[in-house]
Amino acid sequence: MQITNYIPEVITKFKCMDSLGHAAPYGSGHINDSFLVKSENPTGPHYLLQRINTSIFSNVEGLTENMLQVTAHLKAKLADGSGDPLKEVMTLIPTHDGKYYHQDPAGNYWRMLHFLSDTRSYDMVSTEKQAYEGGKAFGKFQSMLSDFPSEVLYEVIPDFHNIKFRLAQLQESIERNLAGRLNTVREELALVKQHADAMLYFQQAETAANLPKRVTHNDTKFNNVLLDSNDEAQCVIDLETVMEGYVAYDFGDAIRTIINTASEDEADLQKINLNLPLFQAYTKGYLENAAGFLTDLEVQSLIKGVLLFPYMQGVRFLTDHLNGDTYYKIKFANHNLQRARAQFQLFRMLHEKAPLLQEIIQTEISNLKTLPAHG
Repeated sequence: MQITNYIPEVITKFKCMDSLGHAAPYGSGHINDSFLVKSENPTGPHYLLQRINTSIFSNVEGLTENMLQVTAHLKAKLADGSGDPLKEVMTLIPTHDGKYYHQDPAGNYWRMLHFLSDTRSYDMVSTEKQAYEGGKAFGKFQSMLSDFPSEVLYEVIPDFHNIKFRLAQLQESIERNLAGRLNTVREELALVKQHADAMLYFQQAETAANLPKRVTHNDTKFNNVLLDSNDEAQCVIDLETVMEGYVAYDFGDAIRTIINTASEDEADLQKINLNLPLFQAYTKGYLENAAGFLTDLEVQSLIKGVLLFPYMQGVRFLTDHLNGDTYYKIKFANHNLQRARAQFQLFRMLHEKAPLLQEIIQTEISNLKTLPAHG
């Protein structure tokens, strides 16, 4: 039975305000199955119905509780008149039995949210304005949650951004060599080994003792920001991976997807360059909203997050290649190796330009400190 056959019955389990009509597939996400469910009333409200991918998110209750706590905190911050809680924060819809998810007879888990009309998202950043708005969105998200006790959140995906864990996975794949590909990746493994110690910054005892852990989004690609009709940031979405982490994780992951002039799996490494204006625009927007709560050490750690994420993503692609392509979907032979090489090339370029990138970060911080106070 196709999952769409369950939708009419699933819809009835949620407390919706109007009678609902047809459900149509929606969005470009690769994890959950999403459907736009329109009200029979043309003026809405409309809803977003999602089937949760339990192969990745095994604890639906823990994930949902994280989302409820975080969205409640965000809404409370905006309730003082500084924003619109209904437009700027995702709103989960309860079921008739008081839960915020429903399990159908086949075992599928579903949730429903208010659909935010008159918004748009982009898979790729093409302008400095967009990069700036993306930075503002994630900076504001972190800022509003900077006083939330992050330690109470459930760890949705253990060791998600733990490079020590990812390197251990790679080492296991080397030892097992399941696909017989080890001799073809010697150059890539040499690069991994060369920089491994420096990449362990966030796992060092001194870092753990001095760098604050915060609520982090952990999936800061640009299409997780909804923009309004003026292309200005309105809402951060896709909160499944919200959990405790370092702010540099979110910053580094966003930069990885913004600064690259080529695709994530570009075969021609000569096409991979750094779009510095987009980096500066994102950094400016981010720091305008985040600088007020960041410690000096957190600001210094941002560049380490920028270097970590292409390195770590390359390690993950390389591991999957050695394992025989069991995690990431591939479109052709050696696709994961091509992805890994592209990410390592991006890492090389970021490593070379790290002093310049750090200078841009410090310049933006200095500019904020010299701005006149508003009375």
